[in-house]
Amino acid sequence: MNKIVVVGSINVDLVFTSDIRPKAGETVLGNDFRIVAGGKGANQAVAASKLGADVIVIGCVGDDANGEYSLNNFREFNVNTSCITKINDIPTGVANITVAENDNSIIVISGANYKMDRVLIDRYKKEILKADIVVLQLEIPIDTVEYTLDLCYKNNIKTILNPAPAVRLDKNLIEKASYLTPNEHECRIIFNEDKDTDIKSILRKYPNKLMITMGEKGVMYFDGNDVVIVPAYSVEAVDTTGAGDTFNGAFARAIVNNYDLKNAIDFANKAASKSVTKLGAQAGMPRLEDL
Repeated sequence: MNKIVVVGSINVDLVFTSDIRPKAGETVLGNDFRIVAGGKGANQAVAASKLGADVIVIGCVGDDANGEYSLNNFREFNVNTSCITKINDIPTGVANITVAENDNSIIVISGANYKMDRVLIDRYKKEILKADIVVLQLEIPIDTVEYTLDLCYKNNIKTILNPAPAVRLDKNLIEKASYLTPNEHECRIIFNEDKDTDIKSILRKYPNKLMITMGEKGVMYFDGNDVVIVPAYSVEAVDTTGAGDTFNGAFARAIVNNYDLKNAIDFANKAASKSVTKLGAQAGMPRLEDL
């Protein structure tokens, strides 16, 4: 089986649902509350594993109840936890998620995720070098992301960089990533372009590398000749939390199974569209038979 290594964040999500989103200084009555496993790295790992991929996570949790909860959750979804480090005296990362008005807003406390460093990457270097693809995000220190991308680039290992939460990226880092998967807003930030810049002009600089996710509009990329839009699937959205993570995990699974780029994007679109029909990031992620 082809191997996916996810280097990234592990959080516990505190999810609040409400009909309306409170304004500053306002209190509203909500509908539901639940605690679920999350973090972009964890979500992408679970998404790929639920679709039948062999997945291992390199990450950090606190030596606390949330850390144990996260580890047990990974095991439930057959994600390898042998490269997850417990950090003393620092809590597992948490995210406060408000789901209202058919969208979500999120506050993330990084906690143990920011103990991900070069030492840990070196510790698990053998696993990275055995990977068919390595998936990264930006909820861990950017230095760790750069170090991992450099290691993969030098060893001809494919990488997916999901640049979220978005920051301006060094051109050298962008060049070393095999695939970049920002949304439209993130794309402008990572390339330091303003809102008036034609997004297609950015795409044309990175053929078959840059894929801009556009939610219900699908995904746009430049194939070397034309700007292509791979449409999303029409569904009734219940919770959009984790849709982007589902896309990235599914895209990784498709690439290691030798899908061409357009079909890999279509497969990932299908998985992401399916994921928003249920509440919760990981709970909504489909299994292969669901597609």
